[in-house]
Amino acid sequence: MTLSPILQHLKRTTEAQRSRRVFGWWSLRGLEVARPQPKSLSPCRPCLRGAPLPLLLLLSLGVAACGDTTLFDPMERQPKYKAYSANPFFADGRAMRQPPAGTVPRERQTLRPEITAGRGRDGVVVTSIPIPVTRELMDQGRAKFEIHCALCHGLVGDGVSLVATQMSLRPPPSLHQIRDAGPGHIYQVLTDGYGLMASYAAELTPQERWAVVAYVEALRRSQAATVGEAPPEIQRKLREEPAR
Repeated sequence: MTLSPILQHLKRTTEAQRSRRVFGWWSLRGLEVARPQPKSLSPCRPCLRGAPLPLLLLLSLGVAACGDTTLFDPMERQPKYKAYSANPFFADGRAMRQPPAGTVPRERQTLRPEITAGRGRDGVVVTSIPIPVTRELMDQGRAKFEIHCALCHGLVGDGVSLVATQMSLRPPPSLHQIRDAGPGHIYQVLTDGYGLMASYAAELTPQERWAVVAYVEALRRSQAATVGEAPPEIQRKLREEPAR
């Protein structure tokens, strides 16, 4: 039986759709060789066509940052010798040089171990503050104490502070109850640290440390001082205050 041209076309279309469904199912089963992807869609060659300009600039900066840093800092291109590099100018071939004999640092105080180390030349811990105690020194000591020390030891040095309540392992002690804590001992604690307390030598200069020591001595005396030990003007103000 001869089919009309329209029926033949429908038959061919139906068979083609059935064939695509069958071969598509087999391709899902992994039995059909996958078609090669276009080069523009290959994962090894990402396509940046149509990418926004800010993204391209960001990628360019990232590539440059991983390479030569002198692109952003021209000072790095100056002729110089870096640490541990070789230098044929010197006999030993090293660029790093030792300071001349007898050189002393200008930035810090030396030749006064009682000031810088809290010990005399005989190695004994000092028992008094080796610098003049002035009003300016006391004000400096109070400022530094409230910045670095009061966080743990409290504003009056009694060990009562918000930080101390969170230190259950070993709370900071009261500075008024430490026995045999002379000025030299307190200075060495500030310099070298003690127990869980770290050193404050990097934060405080020797003078600032002695200023803190002087202020701590004033705090300790204030908690057990009598009216007769206060200056005359303070005694007058205390006597004029109404009794509580």
